[in-house]
Amino acid sequence: MLRFDNLNLRRGSRLLLNGANFLVHPGWRVGLTGRNGTGKSSLLALIGGELAPDGGDFSRPRDWTLAHVRQQNEALDHAALDHVLDGDAEFRLLERELSDAEAAHDAARQAVLHDRLHAIGGYAARARAGELLHGLGFAPGDERRAVSEFSGGWRMRLNLAQALMCRSDLLLLDEPTNHLDLDAVLWLEEWLRRYTGTLIVVSHDREFLDHVVSHVLHIADANAELFAGNVSAYERKRAERMAQQQIAHERQQQERARLQRFVDRFKAQATKARQAQSRVKALERMTEIAAVRAESGIEFEFAAPDALPDPLLTLDEATIGYGECRIVEKIRLSLRPSDRIGLLGANGAGKSTLIKTIAGTLAPLAGRRQENKGLVIGYFAQHQVEQLDSDATPVQHLLRLQPSLGEQAARDFLGTFGFAGERALADVRGFSGGEKARLALALIVFERPNLLLLDEPTNHLDIDTREALAEALQDYVGAVVLVTHDRGLLRAVCDDYLLVRDYAVKPFDGDLDDYARVVLRGTPANASTTANAGDTRRDGRRDRAEQRARVAPLKNEVSRIEKQIAKLEAQRAVIQTELGDPALYESGRGDQVADLVRRQGQLTQDIAALEEAWFDAHAALEDAAQA
Repeated sequence: MLRFDNLNLRRGSRLLLNGANFLVHPGWRVGLTGRNGTGKSSLLALIGGELAPDGGDFSRPRDWTLAHVRQQNEALDHAALDHVLDGDAEFRLLERELSDAEAAHDAARQAVLHDRLHAIGGYAARARAGELLHGLGFAPGDERRAVSEFSGGWRMRLNLAQALMCRSDLLLLDEPTNHLDLDAVLWLEEWLRRYTGTLIVVSHDREFLDHVVSHVLHIADANAELFAGNVSAYERKRAERMAQQQIAHERQQQERARLQRFVDRFKAQATKARQAQSRVKALERMTEIAAVRAESGIEFEFAAPDALPDPLLTLDEATIGYGECRIVEKIRLSLRPSDRIGLLGANGAGKSTLIKTIAGTLAPLAGRRQENKGLVIGYFAQHQVEQLDSDATPVQHLLRLQPSLGEQAARDFLGTFGFAGERALADVRGFSGGEKARLALALIVFERPNLLLLDEPTNHLDIDTREALAEALQDYVGAVVLVTHDRGLLRAVCDDYLLVRDYAVKPFDGDLDDYARVVLRGTPANASTTANAGDTRRDGRRDRAEQRARVAPLKNEVSRIEKQIAKLEAQRAVIQTELGDPALYESGRGDQVADLVRRQGQLTQDIAALEEAWFDAHAALEDAAQA
């Protein structure tokens, strides 16, 4: 087993774990969760032997074989299949020894080596490696290509396949789904569920973890908490415990205040001195119950577009691809403001090519792409974060889009995307992948698009940020076209799915569970058994779209009123501070006092009127949400 005894772990001056104690038993599949920066990757590095503890002890069985994904992306010349086979070190060693024994005509040694190859399944090794490559999305023939011919993302898939090839006792995976499409994620889930060793996996994909793990290890505030069950069950239990803790904290604070009032009132009275002293001792003995501190401070907000032309954009008999290579043909697509479309299909089928064509960055090879007047596209590409200026701050990025905005307004806007305080003035060079992705999204949202095209927007985002993005997209009144391997985001946002497959784009009438069956079991994409279910789902998606159209304007009105109230209350607070200044009442300043009192009264009346309007708007919103 893996044993952690009073473990302290640091990265630089930051304390990541403080006195952690837990055990991981053989065969457990553990999901390592926590916000970005809490120390998940550092803990994996410790388990993998790349870091040493700063205090306490960590141990793992010496005879365990460890497998992990190499992060290097060397441009190697050997074939992809050989790269994957290198993951089984014993098989490769036996291959070399057998070759030497054959060259030496050592029949006895050959017999021993063949027996061992049979025992470890070595004769099926190439078939296993081919299955891994196929499951991770490599096309037939790719196994013969040199590693150097693949892009960085595909090399990471090769490294993942190499780690899975290892017949390991302990498998460490750090964000394994980041470079995968949905089809490959579904396959990887199935593979990991059959894995018999001990698995430690870091991922911010809740649905992936829920399907794979048997335990959750959550890191927060330098503490590690181990839970038996999946992530959703853990978060429900944790939310209940935090609610109870907050109630206990508030009750304790009330009791502290009551005891302190008694002490303050009677400590000087001789007749009450003994009782006051006993209450002082009671306060000293009281163990502090900490208030609950929310982990996530991210709240995205997508402002309503200036215009919503209908339709926004159409593709008429469009054929898309590159040069002479036609990827998808005869696409007919009309995007309307209420559309929420998820693109499904294997990597290479043409999803990203379709989004580029919709965005206008790639012209169709044939057919027509037509924009309606007033179309504003917000396009988040897979490599959007690489286009950020590493030497510029978030504020500078925003002011480049609108120089007249001003620094304070820029900081106010960026604050809603988690760039508060000095973080808004820090160079992007030092940002994490999640921070860069949030900034790229903020810059897109700032331009108030009425069509959002999102191609894998969740890579590097933690669970809380993904959920904030999903909530913001639910409230967004424009159209969304989404490509992502995060099923939670697809389920939360999309009303309709399009399947990009076999050189065509067609509606997919099922849900994501149906799609998983298509990918894993080979079920026909539009099997008749799902037809009635598809009709029901389409009706439900249409109802949700209509409800969103009713609710969105009311939400915007409630938000507008709340902001106006906050603005007026801030102005009234300034006036109240000025009226509390004794110097104001010196002789000769009566007119100024009268003016402040008049403005205070007017602000009070305006706030009261806005509060009435807020109650009416909120009631209308609740009625619309329940309709």
